[in-house]
Amino acid sequence: MEPLAQVDPEIAQFIRAESRRQHDKIRLIASENYVSHAVLEATGSVLTNKYSEGYAGKRYYEGQQYVDKVEALCIARAKALFGAEHVNVQPYSGSPANQAVYVALIKPGDTIMGLSLAHGGHLTHGDAVSISGMHYKAVQYGVRQDTGEIDYEEVERLAKEHRPRLLICGHSAYPRILDFERFAAIGRQVGALVMADIAHIAGLVVAGVHPSPFPHVDVVTTTTHKSLRGPRGGMILCRAQYAEAIDKAVFPGLQGGPHNHTTAAIAVALKEAATEEFRRYATRIVENAVVLAAALERRGFRVLTGGTQNHLVVVDATSMGVTGRQLAKAMDAAGLVCNFNRIPFDTQPALHPSGVRLGTPATTSRGFGPEQMELIAAWMSQVAKVRADGGQDLEARKQAYREIAGQVKAVCDGFPAPGLLYGPKGRPA
Repeated sequence: MEPLAQVDPEIAQFIRAESRRQHDKIRLIASENYVSHAVLEATGSVLTNKYSEGYAGKRYYEGQQYVDKVEALCIARAKALFGAEHVNVQPYSGSPANQAVYVALIKPGDTIMGLSLAHGGHLTHGDAVSISGMHYKAVQYGVRQDTGEIDYEEVERLAKEHRPRLLICGHSAYPRILDFERFAAIGRQVGALVMADIAHIAGLVVAGVHPSPFPHVDVVTTTTHKSLRGPRGGMILCRAQYAEAIDKAVFPGLQGGPHNHTTAAIAVALKEAATEEFRRYATRIVENAVVLAAALERRGFRVLTGGTQNHLVVVDATSMGVTGRQLAKAMDAAGLVCNFNRIPFDTQPALHPSGVRLGTPATTSRGFGPEQMELIAAWMSQVAKVRADGGQDLEARKQAYREIAGQVKAVCDGFPAPGLLYGPKGRPA
């Protein structure tokens, strides 16, 4: 940090403060994680200096002797890890990856089907405010009101009625296993291509703790962070017959040169994900989520679907007398970081929804286990009760949050996170 501090002390200060925050607080945002020092080093390498429009061996700039090797190695590792016939590692993130699939395989005005955002889907699966809902005719399926789980019979009925060109299976807030084989069968019935968006569960898939979309679906998109524990990037994996169309959609269709420093960091993360240690890590992610969900239920929270089978826990905060936004804001003041989230059949607006979304990838990266999950549930219960107590004045409430935050920090000091500037006991590394 010394060169940065000399050139731009303000930015250096902000980065140190953010590192401190990431150490002191428990990160329960399901899409966040801690990358390793190795991934950080690749991300901050001199590869950020190089422009590389095109693909390995077919570039529009010279000087690609080593960049080509980096990208080829990244692709080879992704193919081996996921069992894919073709991989494109150039998308800047998950949303551009999804858009590239649409550009490659369907036309504007075609019908697509995806899980409703309000029921746990993603904006890019056909939501009206997204380009996927503006340029394509979007049909949305949902979950059952009684179980909170995807209604596959409804998916089949809607598919037969609307005959989508592309059927999408994936989510951003759905705590159950996805039946990729069932989606693929429905797609075949109606002549639809099937895309799996595994951005949230990619790490669980490669570790074998969530079923793989291969060989069932035609194309798979993913981010490279979240449970995969890599840098902020994206990948598209597909059958060989779609390789040319996918590659043309990414470049030159949607973007220029790839971010070579990110490609290198993805390659490092994929190498890490191929280890037995990573497989144990992914198993612990799910185990921690299951413990957290059960502990929250025992303390009076309504947990959607009655539990979880992946890294996600979605909670109805109104079961504790607060809104999701109120709980998320109060939790942050108490050192517990999550996001407020709409829940299926929510009657509240998106900025003031009923739920919060929790995830265990980042806490598991720190080495947290069942004991710490129980503590998190207890702290969340305390926070919810303090926030719901209308008799407390604001200062008393803030003091209660500060006391919990102190307890949180004490636990965090014993579990230094990978890649941060702070080590054991919160001391500078």
